[in-house]
Amino acid sequence: YPGIPQQEKAVVQELEAYLKGYGIESVITEVFDGRPNLLASVEGTSPGFHLLLCGHTDTVPPNEKCPVDLLAPFEKEGRLYGRGTVDMKGALAAMAGTLVSLKTSGNLTSGKVTLAAIIDEETQTLGSEHLVLSGFKADAAIVGEPTGNQIAIGHKGLEWLVIEFEGKAAHGGTPESGINAISAASHFVQLVEKELVPALQKRLDPVLGHPALNIGTIQGGDQPSTVAAYCQIKLARRWVNTETIEQVFEDFEVLLKRIRSERPGLKTNISRVPESMATMLHGPVTIDPLHPVVLAAQKALLEFKLPAEPLGVFPAWTDAALISREAKIPSIIWGPGELDYAHSPEESIKLEDVILARKLYAAAALHFTCSLGERKT
Repeated sequence: YPGIPQQEKAVVQELEAYLKGYGIESVITEVFDGRPNLLASVEGTSPGFHLLLCGHTDTVPPNEKCPVDLLAPFEKEGRLYGRGTVDMKGALAAMAGTLVSLKTSGNLTSGKVTLAAIIDEETQTLGSEHLVLSGFKADAAIVGEPTGNQIAIGHKGLEWLVIEFEGKAAHGGTPESGINAISAASHFVQLVEKELVPALQKRLDPVLGHPALNIGTIQGGDQPSTVAAYCQIKLARRWVNTETIEQVFEDFEVLLKRIRSERPGLKTNISRVPESMATMLHGPVTIDPLHPVVLAAQKALLEFKLPAEPLGVFPAWTDAALISREAKIPSIIWGPGELDYAHSPEESIKLEDVILARKLYAAAALHFTCSLGERKT
Protein backbone atom coordinates (compact mmCIF):
# COMPACT_ATOMS: atom_id res chain seq x y z
CA TYR A 1 0.00 0.00 0.00
CA PRO A 2 1.14 3.63 -0.38
CA GLY A 3 4.10 4.46 1.83
CA ILE A 4 5.72 1.03 1.47
CA PRO A 5 8.74 1.18 -0.90
CA GLN A 6 8.28 -0.99 -4.00
CA GLN A 7 5.03 -2.05 -2.38
CA GLU A 8 3.96 -4.79 -4.81
CA LYS A 9 7.41 -6.24 -5.59
CA ALA A 10 7.37 -9.02 -2.99
CA VAL A 11 3.96 -10.25 -4.20
CA VAL A 12 5.23 -10.42 -7.77
CA GLN A 13 8.33 -12.32 -6.66
CA GLU A 14 6.16 -14.90 -4.88
CA LEU A 15 3.95 -15.31 -7.95
CA GLU A 16 6.95 -15.64 -10.24
CA ALA A 17 8.54 -18.32 -8.04
CA TYR A 18 5.28 -20.26 -7.73
CA LEU A 19 4.67 -20.30 -11.49
CA LYS A 20 8.29 -21.14 -12.29
CA GLY A 21 7.99 -24.20 -10.08
CA TYR A 22 5.52 -25.56 -12.63
CA GLY A 23 7.51 -24.56 -15.70
CA ILE A 24 5.63 -21.31 -16.38
CA GLU A 25 7.92 -18.38 -17.12
CA SER A 26 6.94 -14.81 -16.24
CA VAL A 27 7.75 -11.48 -17.83
CA ILE A 28 8.44 -8.86 -15.16
CA THR A 29 8.27 -5.21 -16.20
CA GLU A 30 9.01 -2.29 -13.92
CA VAL A 31 6.19 0.23 -14.17
CA PHE A 32 7.23 2.88 -11.68
CA ASP A 33 9.82 3.25 -8.93
CA GLY A 34 10.64 -0.45 -8.64
CA ARG A 35 6.99 -1.53 -8.78
CA PRO A 36 6.52 -4.30 -11.38
CA ASN A 37 3.75 -5.82 -13.46
CA LEU A 38 3.85 -9.57 -14.13
CA LEU A 39 2.66 -11.38 -17.25
CA ALA A 40 2.63 -15.17 -17.55
CA SER A 41 0.94 -17.37 -20.15
CA VAL A 42 0.08 -20.93 -21.06
CA GLU A 43 -0.82 -21.90 -24.63
CA GLY A 44 -2.54 -24.70 -26.45
CA THR A 45 -1.19 -26.31 -29.60
CA SER A 46 -3.91 -25.09 -31.97
CA PRO A 47 -5.47 -21.67 -32.71
CA GLY A 48 -8.06 -20.29 -30.35
CA PHE A 49 -9.05 -17.26 -28.36
CA HIS A 50 -6.70 -15.45 -25.99
CA LEU A 51 -8.13 -14.95 -22.48
CA LEU A 52 -6.65 -12.48 -19.99
CA LEU A 53 -6.96 -13.13 -16.25
CA CYS A 54 -6.22 -9.85 -14.48
CA GLY A 55 -5.73 -8.95 -10.84
CA HIS A 56 -4.03 -6.18 -8.89
CA THR A 57 -1.22 -6.73 -6.41
CA ASP A 58 -1.60 -3.60 -4.27
CA THR A 59 -3.88 -3.04 -1.27
CA VAL A 60 -5.23 -0.18 0.80
CA PRO A 61 -3.52 0.61 4.14
CA PRO A 62 -4.65 -1.12 7.35
CA ASN A 63 -7.58 0.53 9.11
CA GLU A 64 -6.84 2.82 12.04
CA LYS A 65 -7.59 1.41 15.51
CA CYS A 66 -7.96 -2.07 14.05
CA PRO A 67 -8.33 -4.78 16.74
CA VAL A 68 -6.07 -7.20 14.82
CA ASP A 69 -2.84 -6.90 12.85
CA LEU A 70 -4.07 -7.04 9.27
CA LEU A 71 -0.50 -7.54 8.06
CA ALA A 72 -0.21 -10.82 9.99
CA PRO A 73 -2.68 -13.09 8.16
CA PHE A 74 -4.34 -15.93 10.04
CA GLU A 75 -6.90 -18.61 9.31
CA LYS A 76 -10.03 -19.09 11.39
CA GLU A 77 -13.02 -21.31 10.69
CA GLY A 78 -12.24 -21.65 7.01
CA ARG A 79 -11.56 -17.96 6.39
CA LEU A 80 -8.21 -16.32 5.75
CA TYR A 81 -7.99 -12.93 7.47
CA GLY A 82 -5.62 -10.11 6.51
CA ARG A 83 -5.25 -7.01 4.39
CA GLY A 84 -5.67 -7.82 0.72
CA THR A 85 -7.11 -11.30 1.19
CA VAL A 86 -10.37 -10.48 -0.57
CA ASP A 87 -9.16 -7.40 -2.46
CA MET A 88 -7.66 -9.17 -4.17
CA LYS A 89 -5.04 -11.79 -3.38
CA GLY A 90 -7.74 -14.46 -3.28
CA ALA A 91 -8.51 -13.99 -6.97
CA LEU A 92 -4.81 -13.69 -7.83
CA ALA A 93 -4.14 -17.02 -6.12
CA ALA A 94 -7.04 -18.59 -8.01
CA MET A 95 -5.78 -17.18 -11.31
CA ALA A 96 -2.22 -18.37 -10.74
CA GLY A 97 -3.63 -21.76 -9.78
CA THR A 98 -5.62 -21.75 -13.02
CA LEU A 99 -2.46 -21.36 -15.10
CA VAL A 100 -0.83 -24.21 -13.19
CA SER A 101 -3.90 -26.41 -13.62
CA LEU A 102 -4.04 -25.77 -17.36
CA LYS A 103 -0.30 -26.36 -17.71
CA THR A 104 -0.10 -29.59 -15.73
CA SER A 105 -3.34 -31.16 -16.95
CA GLY A 106 -2.67 -30.59 -20.63
CA ASN A 107 -6.36 -29.75 -21.06
CA LEU A 108 -5.67 -26.45 -22.84
CA THR A 109 -5.53 -27.69 -26.43
CA SER A 110 -6.21 -24.38 -28.17
CA GLY A 111 -5.80 -20.68 -27.60
CA LYS A 112 -3.89 -18.90 -24.86
CA VAL A 113 -4.48 -17.83 -21.25
CA THR A 114 -2.45 -14.99 -19.72
CA LEU A 115 -2.24 -13.85 -16.12
CA ALA A 116 -1.60 -10.13 -15.60
CA ALA A 117 -0.73 -9.20 -12.02
CA ILE A 118 -0.67 -5.41 -12.07
CA ILE A 119 0.17 -2.63 -9.64
CA ASP A 120 -1.60 0.41 -8.27
CA GLU A 121 -5.30 -0.28 -8.84
CA GLU A 122 -6.18 1.33 -5.51
CA THR A 123 -4.71 4.73 -6.43
CA GLN A 124 -3.73 5.91 -9.91
CA THR A 125 -4.07 2.62 -11.87
CA LEU A 126 -0.51 2.90 -13.15
CA GLY A 127 -0.40 -0.86 -13.70
CA SER A 128 -3.38 -1.11 -16.01
CA GLU A 129 -2.34 2.04 -17.86
CA HIS A 130 1.08 0.49 -18.46
CA LEU A 131 -0.54 -2.72 -19.71
CA VAL A 132 -2.74 -0.76 -22.11
CA LEU A 133 0.09 1.45 -23.38
CA SER A 134 2.33 -1.59 -23.94
CA GLY A 135 -0.03 -2.65 -26.72
CA PHE A 136 -1.15 -5.84 -24.97
CA LYS A 137 -4.03 -7.56 -26.77
CA ALA A 138 -6.40 -10.37 -25.91
CA ASP A 139 -9.87 -11.41 -27.03
CA ALA A 140 -11.47 -10.99 -23.61
CA ALA A 141 -10.59 -10.48 -19.96
CA ILE A 142 -11.72 -11.61 -16.53
CA VAL A 143 -10.95 -9.10 -13.78
CA GLY A 144 -11.05 -10.94 -10.47
CA GLU A 145 -12.61 -8.47 -8.05
CA PRO A 146 -14.81 -9.97 -5.29
CA THR A 147 -18.24 -10.75 -6.75
CA GLY A 148 -19.03 -13.88 -4.74
CA ASN A 149 -18.05 -15.89 -7.84
CA GLN A 150 -21.04 -14.44 -9.69
CA ILE A 151 -20.60 -12.68 -13.03
CA ALA A 152 -20.72 -8.88 -13.24
CA ILE A 153 -21.03 -7.39 -16.72
CA GLY A 154 -20.12 -3.82 -15.88
CA HIS A 155 -19.65 -1.02 -13.41
CA LYS A 156 -20.00 2.76 -13.24
CA GLY A 157 -17.26 5.23 -14.01
CA LEU A 158 -15.59 7.08 -11.16
CA GLU A 159 -14.33 10.62 -10.75
CA TRP A 160 -12.76 11.88 -7.52
CA LEU A 161 -13.29 15.63 -7.59
CA VAL A 162 -12.18 18.50 -5.38
CA ILE A 163 -14.40 21.59 -5.17
CA GLU A 164 -12.54 24.65 -3.83
CA PHE A 165 -14.10 27.78 -2.36
CA GLU A 166 -11.95 30.89 -1.89
CA GLY A 167 -13.57 33.66 0.13
CA LYS A 168 -12.21 36.51 2.23
CA ALA A 169 -10.92 36.34 5.80
CA ALA A 170 -12.24 38.77 8.40
CA HIS A 171 -12.62 39.05 12.16
CA GLY A 172 -15.33 36.80 13.52
CA GLY A 173 -16.86 39.79 15.28
CA THR A 174 -17.57 41.44 11.92
CA PRO A 175 -18.39 38.49 9.66
CA GLU A 176 -20.12 40.80 7.18
CA SER A 177 -16.67 42.13 6.26
CA GLY A 178 -15.58 38.77 4.91
CA ILE A 179 -16.77 36.04 2.56
CA ASN A 180 -17.19 32.77 4.44
CA ALA A 181 -15.91 29.90 2.31
CA ILE A 182 -17.37 27.31 4.68
CA SER A 183 -20.83 28.84 4.34
CA ALA A 184 -20.46 28.73 0.56
CA ALA A 185 -19.40 25.08 0.71
CA SER A 186 -22.35 24.30 2.97
CA HIS A 187 -24.70 25.93 0.47
CA PHE A 188 -23.15 23.78 -2.26
CA VAL A 189 -23.79 20.60 -0.26
CA GLN A 190 -27.43 21.60 0.25
CA LEU A 191 -27.94 22.24 -3.47
CA VAL A 192 -26.31 18.92 -4.34
CA GLU A 193 -28.58 17.00 -1.99
CA LYS A 194 -31.80 18.87 -2.81
CA GLU A 195 -31.40 19.30 -6.57
CA LEU A 196 -28.58 17.31 -8.16
CA VAL A 197 -29.05 13.96 -6.41
CA PRO A 198 -32.77 13.76 -7.34
CA ALA A 199 -31.87 14.69 -10.93
CA LEU A 200 -29.29 11.89 -11.07
CA GLN A 201 -31.92 9.38 -9.96
CA LYS A 202 -33.74 10.09 -13.24
CA ARG A 203 -30.72 9.41 -15.48
CA LEU A 204 -31.26 5.69 -15.74
CA ASP A 205 -28.78 3.51 -17.62
CA PRO A 206 -30.40 0.23 -18.76
CA VAL A 207 -27.51 -1.85 -17.38
CA LEU A 208 -25.73 0.25 -14.76
CA GLY A 209 -28.75 1.93 -13.18
CA HIS A 210 -28.57 5.55 -12.04
CA PRO A 211 -25.46 7.60 -11.26
CA ALA A 212 -24.27 8.00 -7.67
CA LEU A 213 -22.55 10.71 -5.67
CA ASN A 214 -20.85 10.74 -2.28
CA ILE A 215 -19.43 13.77 -0.48
CA GLY A 216 -16.40 12.32 1.29
CA THR A 217 -14.48 15.12 3.02
CA ILE A 218 -14.79 18.82 3.84
CA GLN A 219 -11.95 20.94 5.20
CA GLY A 220 -11.68 24.66 5.80
CA GLY A 221 -11.11 27.56 8.13
CA ASP A 222 -8.34 28.52 10.52
CA GLN A 223 -9.98 29.07 13.91
CA PRO A 224 -13.42 29.91 15.36
CA SER A 225 -12.95 33.69 15.49
CA THR A 226 -11.89 34.09 11.86
CA VAL A 227 -14.17 34.09 8.84
CA ALA A 228 -13.01 31.12 6.77
CA ALA A 229 -11.18 32.26 3.64
CA TYR A 230 -10.85 28.78 2.17
CA CYS A 231 -12.76 25.52 2.13
CA GLN A 232 -12.60 22.42 -0.02
CA ILE A 233 -14.87 19.46 -0.57
CA LYS A 234 -13.78 16.13 -2.02
CA LEU A 235 -16.41 13.88 -3.51
CA ALA A 236 -16.81 10.73 -5.57
CA ARG A 237 -19.05 10.92 -8.62
CA ARG A 238 -19.98 7.60 -10.23
CA TRP A 239 -21.27 8.07 -13.76
CA VAL A 240 -22.97 5.88 -16.34
CA ASN A 241 -22.96 5.33 -20.09
CA THR A 242 -25.89 7.68 -20.65
CA GLU A 243 -23.74 10.59 -19.37
CA THR A 244 -20.56 12.28 -20.57
CA ILE A 245 -17.63 13.42 -18.46
CA GLU A 246 -18.35 16.98 -19.62
CA GLN A 247 -21.84 16.64 -18.17
CA VAL A 248 -20.42 15.47 -14.85
CA PHE A 249 -18.41 18.69 -14.52
CA GLU A 250 -21.17 20.92 -15.88
CA ASP A 251 -23.66 19.66 -13.28
CA PHE A 252 -21.45 21.02 -10.52
CA GLU A 253 -20.50 24.20 -12.35
CA VAL A 254 -24.18 25.18 -12.69
CA LEU A 255 -24.55 25.03 -8.91
CA LEU A 256 -21.28 26.86 -8.29
CA LYS A 257 -22.32 29.68 -10.61
CA ARG A 258 -25.46 30.23 -8.53
CA ILE A 259 -23.44 30.29 -5.31
CA ARG A 260 -20.95 32.80 -6.74
CA SER A 261 -23.78 35.07 -7.90
CA GLU A 262 -25.05 35.31 -4.32
CA ARG A 263 -21.57 36.01 -2.88
CA PRO A 264 -19.75 38.67 -4.94
CA GLY A 265 -16.01 38.12 -4.71
CA LEU A 266 -16.23 34.39 -4.02
CA LYS A 267 -14.03 32.23 -6.24
CA THR A 268 -14.61 28.54 -6.93
CA ASN A 269 -12.75 25.82 -8.77
CA ILE A 270 -13.48 22.19 -9.66
CA SER A 271 -10.78 19.69 -10.61
CA ARG A 272 -9.83 16.04 -10.38
CA VAL A 273 -8.13 14.88 -7.21
CA PRO A 274 -4.52 14.52 -8.46
CA GLU A 275 -3.80 11.21 -6.73
CA SER A 276 -6.99 9.55 -8.02
CA MET A 277 -5.79 8.72 -11.56
CA ALA A 278 -2.81 8.94 -13.88
CA THR A 279 -3.81 9.95 -17.42
CA MET A 280 -6.72 7.77 -18.60
CA LEU A 281 -10.37 8.47 -17.93
CA HIS A 282 -11.95 6.22 -15.29
CA GLY A 283 -15.15 5.71 -17.24
CA PRO A 284 -18.01 3.21 -17.02
CA VAL A 285 -17.83 -0.20 -18.64
CA THR A 286 -20.32 -2.81 -19.85
CA ILE A 287 -20.16 -5.91 -22.01
CA ASP A 288 -22.70 -7.61 -24.27
CA PRO A 289 -24.32 -10.35 -22.14
CA LEU A 290 -24.04 -12.67 -25.15
CA HIS A 291 -20.29 -12.15 -25.58
CA PRO A 292 -18.39 -15.47 -25.64
CA VAL A 293 -16.54 -14.71 -22.39
CA VAL A 294 -19.85 -14.22 -20.59
CA LEU A 295 -21.21 -17.43 -22.08
CA ALA A 296 -18.01 -19.30 -21.14
CA ALA A 297 -18.25 -18.10 -17.53
CA GLN A 298 -21.91 -19.10 -17.39
CA LYS A 299 -21.10 -22.57 -18.72
CA ALA A 300 -18.45 -22.94 -16.03
CA LEU A 301 -20.92 -22.02 -13.29
CA LEU A 302 -23.48 -24.48 -14.62
CA GLU A 303 -20.83 -27.23 -14.69
CA PHE A 304 -20.50 -26.82 -10.94
CA LYS A 305 -24.27 -26.62 -10.48
CA LEU A 306 -24.14 -22.93 -9.58
CA PRO A 307 -26.55 -20.24 -10.80
CA ALA A 308 -25.37 -18.53 -14.00
CA GLU A 309 -27.88 -15.70 -13.67
CA PRO A 310 -28.67 -12.97 -12.94
CA LEU A 311 -25.75 -11.14 -14.47
CA GLY A 312 -24.82 -8.41 -12.03
CA VAL A 313 -23.24 -4.96 -11.90
CA PHE A 314 -20.19 -4.45 -9.69
CA PRO A 315 -20.63 -1.54 -7.23
CA ALA A 316 -17.00 -0.35 -7.35
CA TRP A 317 -14.65 0.78 -10.12
CA THR A 318 -12.06 -1.70 -11.47
CA ASP A 319 -9.22 -2.09 -13.95
CA ALA A 320 -11.80 -3.62 -16.31
CA ALA A 321 -12.69 -0.09 -17.41
CA LEU A 322 -9.24 0.71 -18.80
CA ILE A 323 -8.77 -2.79 -20.21
CA SER A 324 -12.11 -2.59 -22.01
CA ARG A 325 -12.33 1.11 -22.93
CA GLU A 326 -8.68 1.76 -23.78
CA ALA A 327 -7.26 -1.62 -24.86
CA LYS A 328 -10.57 -2.67 -26.47
CA ILE A 329 -10.57 -6.01 -24.63
CA PRO A 330 -14.16 -6.90 -23.59
CA SER A 331 -14.14 -7.64 -19.86
CA ILE A 332 -16.21 -9.16 -17.09
CA ILE A 333 -15.70 -8.80 -13.35
CA TRP A 334 -15.72 -12.19 -11.65
CA GLY A 335 -13.96 -13.33 -8.52
CA PRO A 336 -14.17 -14.97 -5.10
CA GLY A 337 -15.16 -13.25 -1.87
CA GLU A 338 -17.58 -10.54 -0.84
CA LEU A 339 -16.96 -6.84 -1.44
CA ASP A 340 -18.34 -6.01 2.02
CA TYR A 341 -15.13 -7.38 3.56
CA ALA A 342 -12.80 -5.32 1.35
CA HIS A 343 -11.00 -2.33 2.93
CA SER A 344 -12.46 -3.30 6.32
CA PRO A 345 -10.94 -4.27 9.71
CA GLU A 346 -12.46 -7.73 9.16
CA GLU A 347 -11.06 -8.24 5.66
CA SER A 348 -11.14 -11.96 4.93
CA ILE A 349 -12.12 -14.57 2.37
CA LYS A 350 -13.43 -18.12 2.50
CA LEU A 351 -10.68 -20.45 1.33
CA GLU A 352 -13.23 -22.74 -0.28
CA ASP A 353 -14.35 -19.80 -2.44
CA VAL A 354 -10.78 -19.32 -3.69
CA ILE A 355 -10.53 -23.02 -4.55
CA LEU A 356 -13.87 -22.84 -6.34
CA ALA A 357 -12.76 -19.75 -8.27
CA ARG A 358 -9.69 -21.60 -9.52
CA LYS A 359 -11.92 -24.39 -10.85
CA LEU A 360 -14.36 -21.91 -12.40
CA TYR A 361 -11.60 -19.91 -14.10
CA ALA A 362 -10.07 -23.06 -15.56
CA ALA A 363 -13.42 -24.31 -16.86
CA ALA A 364 -14.29 -20.90 -18.33
CA ALA A 365 -10.86 -20.66 -19.97
CA LEU A 366 -11.34 -24.01 -21.69
CA HIS A 367 -14.80 -23.03 -22.93
CA PHE A 368 -13.62 -19.63 -24.15
CA THR A 369 -10.37 -20.54 -25.87
CA CYS A 370 -12.05 -23.20 -28.02
CA SER A 371 -15.14 -21.09 -28.86
CA LEU A 372 -13.95 -19.86 -32.27
CA GLY A 373 -17.23 -20.81 -33.87
CA GLU A 374 -19.26 -18.90 -31.29
CA ARG A 375 -17.51 -15.54 -31.50
CA LYS A 376 -19.79 -12.53 -31.91
CA THR A 377 -18.72 -9.97 -34.49
